[in-house]
Amino acid sequence: MSHRSNAREGILVGCGNPLLDISATVPMHFLQGYGMKEDDAILAEERHMPIYRELVENYKAEYLAGGSVQNSLRIAQWILGQPKVAVFFGCVGKDNYADILREKAREAGVDAHYQVSTDTPTGTCAVLITGTHRSLCANLAAANKFTIDHLKQPANKALVDNALYYYISGFFLTVNPPSIMSVAATANAKQRPFLMNLSAPFISQFFMEPLLKVMPYVDIIFGNEAEAHAFATTQGWPADADLREIGKRLVALPKINSARPRIAILTQGCDPVLLIQHDTVQEFEVTRLAVHEIVDTNGAGDAFVGGFLSQYVQDKSLDVCIRCGNYAARHIIMNPGCTYSGEPDFVE
Repeated sequence: MSHRSNAREGILVGCGNPLLDISATVPMHFLQGYGMKEDDAILAEERHMPIYRELVENYKAEYLAGGSVQNSLRIAQWILGQPKVAVFFGCVGKDNYADILREKAREAGVDAHYQVSTDTPTGTCAVLITGTHRSLCANLAAANKFTIDHLKQPANKALVDNALYYYISGFFLTVNPPSIMSVAATANAKQRPFLMNLSAPFISQFFMEPLLKVMPYVDIIFGNEAEAHAFATTQGWPADADLREIGKRLVALPKINSARPRIAILTQGCDPVLLIQHDTVQEFEVTRLAVHEIVDTNGAGDAFVGGFLSQYVQDKSLDVCIRCGNYAARHIIMNPGCTYSGEPDFVE
C-alpha cells in the first residue's frame, strides 16, 4: 500500500457482523423461489438455509469478505492507503470461511480482532444479483455470538479506548446491543464522534427499542431513502413527510451531548445526498452513471460510508467527506460486489 494519509494506527474502531459474501448472478425465479424481492436485505430464516449451497453448486459464485461495517472499513483503508488505521470487532466461527475472512481483511489493511465461536460456523450472506439489482440474505451464524466480554479483554479494551472515531451498523443491534452501548458510552465520555447507520428497513421495523436507546449517543446517522422512511413510519411521523423533513426530525431526537448537535446524512440513489444539521439541508450532487457502467450496486451504501470515514478521520470538512463518499460509491458500483480496483484517485 502506498502511504497517502498520515492518520495514526487504530484511530477508527468499527463493530459489526463479519460475513463471507457468496455472490452470484441469478434469474428472477431464483429470488421468487425463496420469497424474496429485488433489493431485499433480510435475515435468513429456516426456509432460506439451502440458498448458500445452491449458489455454490449451481451458479458461478464468488467469495468476498463482507458484512456492512467490515466493507466500509475496507473501503476507508483503500482510500487512506495506510494499513491498520481501522480496527474491526466481530465474531466468526472456527472454520475455513473464517480463515478466508481473516486473509481478506489483512489484505485490505483492516486490523480485525475476531471473537471466535467454536460451536457455530462463520456467518454468510447470499448476494443475489438480478440485472443491476442485488438482494441480500444474511445467515449471521457465528456473528450472532458476539459478546461484550470480547470488548472487555484488556488488549481489546485498549484498542477501543485508543480510538478517536467509532462506527457501528444498525445491523449489529440484532446481535449485541450491550456492546454498542458500551462503545457509545466510551465515545461520549471521551468526547469523540460516534457514527451509526440505519442499515436496513427491518432494523427500524423490528429493533426500534435498542435503536432508540443508542440514538442519544449518535453524532452522525447515515441512511438511505427506504431506511429513513421505515424509521419515520415506525415512529408514527407524518406519512407525507419527505426525506428532508425526516432528516430534520432525526437530528432533533434527544441527544446526550448537546454541545455536538447530531448530523444526518441521507443518500437517495442517483439523486443528491442530503446533509442535515440544525435546521439546514444541503444537497450534494451524485454523478450519474450510464446504464452500461453499472456493474453491481451491492455495497454502494457501505462504500459511501467508507469514503466518508477516510476523510472524516483526517479531520476534513463534511463536504469533502461526502464528496469522497460519493466517489467511493460510484467506484464500487462499477465493480462486482463491494470490491475496488486500482489506486484511488479521489481529489479534494
